[in-house]
Amino acid sequence: MSAQESGTAAAGTETLRERLLASLVTARARTTLLTSCVEEPDLTAQHSPLMSPLVWDLAHIGNQEELWLLRNVGGREPMRPEIDGLYDAFEHPRSERPSLPLLPPEEARRYASEVRGRALDLLEGADFEGTRLTEAGFAFGMIAQHEQQHDETMLITHQLRTGPAALTAPDHRPAPPYTGPAEVLVPGGPFTMGTSTEPWALDNERPAHVREVAPYWIDTVPVSNAAYQAFIADGGYDTERWWTQEGWAHVRRNSLTAPLYWHREGDQWLRRRFGVTEAVPPEEPVLHVCWYEADAYARWAGRRLPTEAEWEKAARHDPATGRSARYPWGDAEPGPEHANLGQRHLSPAPVGSYPAGASPLGVRQLIGDVWEWTSSDLAPYPGFAAFPYREYSEVFFGPEYKVLRGGSFAVDAVACRGTFRNWDYPIRRQIFSGFRTARSESA
Repeated sequence: MSAQESGTAAAGTETLRERLLASLVTARARTTLLTSCVEEPDLTAQHSPLMSPLVWDLAHIGNQEELWLLRNVGGREPMRPEIDGLYDAFEHPRSERPSLPLLPPEEARRYASEVRGRALDLLEGADFEGTRLTEAGFAFGMIAQHEQQHDETMLITHQLRTGPAALTAPDHRPAPPYTGPAEVLVPGGPFTMGTSTEPWALDNERPAHVREVAPYWIDTVPVSNAAYQAFIADGGYDTERWWTQEGWAHVRRNSLTAPLYWHREGDQWLRRRFGVTEAVPPEEPVLHVCWYEADAYARWAGRRLPTEAEWEKAARHDPATGRSARYPWGDAEPGPEHANLGQRHLSPAPVGSYPAGASPLGVRQLIGDVWEWTSSDLAPYPGFAAFPYREYSEVFFGPEYKVLRGGSFAVDAVACRGTFRNWDYPIRRQIFSGFRTARSESA
């Protein structure tokens, strides 16, 4: 290697190191805010059987960082081996975690902080070569993504908790109502789905492969609260023909009449958002709906949910070049002009926002704002290989889980890209989920 090549490689390594450091620091700042804005009783309480106590998430973040960075990458001896089982997400379901002998808040903070200090020392001397776990800083990127995913989980817990508001964030800037086309035609043909080159992509995003997709129409923007209110007003929750058999049984069994956190007072819909009761903004994407609700709305509208492949083609494929970009707007990292990410705001932006983040075909808000339900079950891509452990993705493959795409306002950019896949049970509503609809070209 020449001196010039050696210098270029060294500069690239330092740039990577700086990016990893920034990702880890950003994640920890968010974790600190989410766990310092409430008193200890709120940290140790279970605000819903669907969620862990906030203090469990805090120590789990530290434990996973110790496991993958200090032990697996750094070869260090375990710091607290006796707590590994307490913070193993597969050993204890969320409903049982409050009864475990968890670290109290201050001890959990000290543990996570000590792990982080040692991890940053490790990062300072890392060379990002040798194994797949260290190549391109994968393990560090995985840990940054993992922490941000738990930051989203903790924000969900904050939404579930009762009591006064503990979090604040700026409101969105006023925007004119969206008046563009209601839908966009996505041409048929092959496109590249998934990735084999994104350095921090997780195993379920890999490998890149060609998918053939028939032409279809997709909503230019997510379904809004106003549009969803029309479904409710037309008897959507009382009309069995719009629902799958399982969905209708779920609606009847749980007496669903509107999205989670909505209630009616007179002729107005109100919602509870992070401790504040407010009018439901008609221009925002509908939020906190389960897959069954999204599917029923699509049927009522004479449409359907897009498949996962259709969603990704709309988000990544550029018909002019034939290539799949990292994001709808191209390969550049997300900026504040592209998408509503990172908990900068605590709600979705009005539909039609972020025109700079639109796809080449003009589809908007495919990244950020709300996770979007698709019609697809979670399944492996052809050539899938579990890495670095089976429990990240493989154990979830099957018809029990539906795929969500695109991220939400609660997701950081490090854990959101055009290939990123999320999944959940079709009954889940506490997540920051919405949707857009599609139809076949001939429909």
